[in-house]
Amino acid sequence: MPETQLRVELLAHTPDPEKTCALAARTCYSALEYDELKDLVNEKDQAAFLRRIMASGHLSVLEHASFTFGVSGVSRALLAQITRHRIASFSVQSQRYVSLEKGFGYIIPPRIRDLGGDAVKEFEHQMAQMQAWYQGWQDRLGENANEDARFVLPNACETHITMTMNARELLHFFSLRCCNRAQWEIRTLATEMLRECKQVAPVIFESAGPGCVRGACPEGTKTCGKAAEVRALYQKM
Repeated sequence: MPETQLRVELLAHTPDPEKTCALAARTCYSALEYDELKDLVNEKDQAAFLRRIMASGHLSVLEHASFTFGVSGVSRALLAQITRHRIASFSVQSQRYVSLEKGFGYIIPPRIRDLGGDAVKEFEHQMAQMQAWYQGWQDRLGENANEDARFVLPNACETHITMTMNARELLHFFSLRCCNRAQWEIRTLATEMLRECKQVAPVIFESAGPGCVRGACPEGTKTCGKAAEVRALYQKM
């Protein structure tokens, strides 16, 4: 199978995520009953209130809004990184139950592609060789072969992921993975996820992105040195 491309879709999210978070925040500071609180939230724009709450550091209220993404065209190497984010739920295409005998999609790193056609052809040849090894082990192992044949598959092998994070964890995820120092594939994924989130919760995510979007670069001596450029990119998103 050929090289695959990243695809990100926001499959589902908490209805009216910003109103839900505002309602949760107002619960903490009001003696009103829920019917009255809901009326208050529905009748008045909550943007200014949410900004004050977030500026104060009261971010637990953002945990009431969840976002579910469908992701494909990413590598198993990315999977190893993204599952380090503990406050999230992941469902991943199984290499045990899904046979790749007809071929697997794969991701070519940009640095290899930048080397030119010969390098890409060499990489594609290596992927084809691994496919042949995989099919060979399937034939030799017979029943339930996938669980052991998959051991020869590369980190470049494409996978599909359904994942859910709440808004607070997403802000943390974006601060780490949108940074220029993050690995290129997960940075690209995080940027596309943020783009989707801003469509449905623009106030919550208006300052989301790497740390330099909100102030000085937090990377210290390891800074990429492009804070102004990065800040402009995410502020325009």
